[in-house]
Amino acid sequence: MENVPPPAHELALIDQELARLDARRGQLLARRAVLLSPPARPAATVRPVAPESSPPTSAQNVLLLLGGVLLAVAAIAFTLVSWGHMGIGGRAAVLTGVTALALAAPVALLRRDLRSTAEAVAALGLVLTALDAYALYRVAFPGADGLGYTAAATAVLAALWTGYGTALPALRGPLPVAVLTAQLPLPLWALATGDTPSAVAWALLVTAALDTTAALWAGSRTVRAFAGPAAWVTASGALLTGGALSVLAETPAEALRPAALLLAAAALGLFVAHRAGGTAFACAVVAGLAGVTAAGGVIRTIVPEDWAVPGYLLCGVTLLAVVRTRLARPVVRGLTWAAAAVLGTSVLWALPSVGVALLGGLGRVPEIWTGTPTVPLPYQPAAPVVLLVAAGALTAWGYRPLPDARGEENGLRTPALCGAVALGWAGVLVLPLVLAPAYPVAVAVPLLLTAVLLVAAVHPRIPAGPPVAVTALCCAGPGSVGGALLSLATRPATVTALAVLTALFAAAAVAAVRTGIRQAVSAALACTAVGYATALVAASSAAAGLPAEHTAVILLVVPAAVALLSARPGVRPVASPVEIAAAGAALLAVALASGRAPVLALVLALCGVIAAGTAIRPERRKAAGYTAAALFVLATWVRLAASEVSVPEAYTLPVTVPALVVGLLRSRRDPAASSWTAYGPGLAATLLPSLLAAWGDTHWARPLLLGLAALALTLAGARLSLQAPLLLGGTVLALVALHELAPYVVQVVDALPRWLPPALAGLLLLAVGATYEQRLKDARRLRESLGRMR
Repeated sequence: MENVPPPAHELALIDQELARLDARRGQLLARRAVLLSPPARPAATVRPVAPESSPPTSAQNVLLLLGGVLLAVAAIAFTLVSWGHMGIGGRAAVLTGVTALALAAPVALLRRDLRSTAEAVAALGLVLTALDAYALYRVAFPGADGLGYTAAATAVLAALWTGYGTALPALRGPLPVAVLTAQLPLPLWALATGDTPSAVAWALLVTAALDTTAALWAGSRTVRAFAGPAAWVTASGALLTGGALSVLAETPAEALRPAALLLAAAALGLFVAHRAGGTAFACAVVAGLAGVTAAGGVIRTIVPEDWAVPGYLLCGVTLLAVVRTRLARPVVRGLTWAAAAVLGTSVLWALPSVGVALLGGLGRVPEIWTGTPTVPLPYQPAAPVVLLVAAGALTAWGYRPLPDARGEENGLRTPALCGAVALGWAGVLVLPLVLAPAYPVAVAVPLLLTAVLLVAAVHPRIPAGPPVAVTALCCAGPGSVGGALLSLATRPATVTALAVLTALFAAAAVAAVRTGIRQAVSAALACTAVGYATALVAASSAAAGLPAEHTAVILLVVPAAVALLSARPGVRPVASPVEIAAAGAALLAVALASGRAPVLALVLALCGVIAAGTAIRPERRKAAGYTAAALFVLATWVRLAASEVSVPEAYTLPVTVPALVVGLLRSRRDPAASSWTAYGPGLAATLLPSLLAAWGDTHWARPLLLGLAALALTLAGARLSLQAPLLLGGTVLALVALHELAPYVVQVVDALPRWLPPALAGLLLLAVGATYEQRLKDARRLRESLGRMR
């Protein structure tokens, strides 16, 4: 539908369009008149004269820079070299006069709007003031401490340059130089007093506070631009020094000093976070980390060494309480990320214990079923506490109430709950390493934990939905492997653990299929159940003392059961991955039976039976049918090899007969199918190996039988108009006849004169040449007759 405007509005639009067309028509007429008029002489181009106050060129800037540098070098040389050739009055007069002139000259230059020149002369004046301070030290205070005098001199120079830049705001150099110089007095004074590094850190922190004040409230934009980065640099120095002192402290009294420094830095960071919106997040992160380092450093000196990380973790968890306050949103985000950094670092510290809990049983594999192992104490006894506290913190943070104004943080609830599940699982998994319970309890803990996680993975109303379910499943798999490895100490423990795990994963897979959970989750559960079932059968057979080849036959129970279950409609969604997992059990059976050929033939035949049963299903008919045929053929060959049968027909006929039957069925269903497709593979499977064997056979039985079979195929192909039997049979018959006549031909050739064979060959060529055209016609008729065959 089209929206038709009201008549009045449409009339206004039409008037506007007509006015636009009239204006454009006027422009075109004016341009036409100009083009038709006689050409006029172009007027002389007048170049505008640049005013005297135009911006300086780059060449001018280069000259001014070089001039200032040369003057500064000359002043330094005069101060350092020629100073001693003049008296005190002369020295003072020269330096004072030159400095005063250099500082006063920019006033006059700015009045004439010579700004670049004024900047160069002002820079020279600043250098001269620094030289004046050095000269004053050499003359009036030669015995003073160098660091102390430098601290006082830089403070005076910073104040002087600040006043000079404030009086002449058009100059861009004095104020930044003053800001940079102001970073030196307090740290140099702290170094001059010879106090501890704590004093230097405090001096850096006070300097950072002064820089922060200038960055927040200075009237000059240039000062704010330089004071902000300077504050970050000095504050970083204070924080690094305080952090190092906190880590190296050995007593609570020693830890309190850097703690006070770090807390002061944290307070400064929070203050800046509230005042400066652009850096609020970064300042809040730094403040949070500084506070945790301060409090955790004191706790570290009180608790045993192994419990230092939990102390830092508890301090980091307390930062999460800020989410319930009314602080600004960037501040809350920064403190939250600081807490997350502490939690993440603590969890990384505890991860080696999780690896011991999961893979510690690998050491029992070479000594399987040799006795009950002892569970050693880990070198991280606080690891379970760290993991469980972190899990609890993430759980509380994920379930915290949020006001509507912070609704965008709801997106982090799901990752928090997933992390809580993973950390809680890891904490419980590590507990047996610390508590060192009895061996049955140590094996039962990962099994119970796996059961809880599987229930969470398949529960339809689990909080946060599929992400938490996938997390639970990802934890259940490795945890179950750790429990299975731990059970390898005794036969009963191994069989029991594998039976429990098989039942757990099978039940979880059934529940997942029934509740309609994601197909990937259901498939993973089912495949894991098949894997544990395979391990259970193998372990049970080994525990019963059965040899490997007998275990191989028993293992086929797993793929057979899977083939039966996969045919049920409810299992169809996960049938493919489960059948692939069951194929792994069949391959293991083949590997175990490879030591005895008769058993291997039996295993292959049973695998073929299972594949043939699977081929009954329409969707598996093609793949499973070919697999079954291949397995039956392999089983036959292995059985023949085990019986020391070397006749090639015994190996090829079991392939040829089924292939010809399939080809016959194919030709009946599709009469247009080629005989090469239907019968070619089956006939070639026997004829070609038999022909090769016949050429190396010195007896008459094989060539006679092969020749009769080839003659029968040739006659059948000609009778039924089939290319494949006709050509294959005729070719094999001709080659067999040639093989049989070859000795006689050799005898005849040896009896004939040497000149007769070339003469006969020449006569043959002449005859063929004379009847060449007739031979071509015969060849065309033969090709056409073959083409009419299938």
